[in-house]
Amino acid sequence: MRATLSSLGGLRMIGRPALRTRGTPESGTARNLITWAAMLMALAEAAWLLFPPARALVLSYEETPAVRGYRLAAGLGCFSCHGPGGNGGTKNPGSEVGEVPPFGAQMMYVTDDHDLREYILDGTPRRKHEDADYKAKVEAAPLRMPAYRAFLSASQVDDLVAFLHTTSGQILPHKALPKRGAERAAELGCFACHGPLGAGGVSNPGSFKGYIPGFWSGDFDELVRDDAELRQWIADGGIPRISEHPIGRIFVRRQVIKMPAFGHGHLQSPEDIDALVAYVRWIRRTASRRATASPRSRCSRPSTASRCGT
Repeated sequence: MRATLSSLGGLRMIGRPALRTRGTPESGTARNLITWAAMLMALAEAAWLLFPPARALVLSYEETPAVRGYRLAAGLGCFSCHGPGGNGGTKNPGSEVGEVPPFGAQMMYVTDDHDLREYILDGTPRRKHEDADYKAKVEAAPLRMPAYRAFLSASQVDDLVAFLHTTSGQILPHKALPKRGAERAAELGCFACHGPLGAGGVSNPGSFKGYIPGFWSGDFDELVRDDAELRQWIADGGIPRISEHPIGRIFVRRQVIKMPAFGHGHLQSPEDIDALVAYVRWIRRTASRRATASPRSRCSRPSTASRCGT
């Protein structure tokens, strides 16, 4: 009898759910939550790494006036005549020099920003309208500078002028150390990647923001905290703060264009790094402001307003 009662009691216990403390999750539920959290984190990381539009929602993308000017120049067809990037090379039989001048030859044709703006807006500066010799040379050439006045806003002209300033070759330091840095930067091809005068804008698939950072503002501040880091970027092509970061190192490996290590056999002396650092600092302090300076504030007088494209 006792054995029977014990068996029945055991059966009742089998059919009865065990008591649980309210609020305590089952181990299976906890595992499910962890699994879902891991899956969500993996999806978020994949979206961040693989889809630039996902990063664009949370990142601040840098676009300098010179970069906007470059894209505008490309859209307007400027490079069809002035060559890729405005570097010249397009033949123009019958013209004075036999080809369309590159943007780097501005000093031969442009006296000031008003001249530059009038070339953009009207195809020729006002001071040459009555120059018979100049008109004869223009008419002898099959390719002639078009007038864009009907197609551009004042801010777009500002952006084009900023881009043309960066390509002019006329914004140069005077002190010996940054001047040497400018020469070495040209020899090393720094601006082929960092944009004219370090304005940025060159695409770099696989990189953190999709482009190579310039020297002018926010992107540079995030990547270079002090001169020691700048020297290491130049010498070694990277810094541990980025290359050893759990996320940063992924983009360092994935990006198509990688920063060269110029300190490994590409510089003539350690002083070259000092010169390049001085030049980059000069660009940030002086050149970027000069490139984007607009004369429109000087054009408020009625006598000069028509020359400024406003």
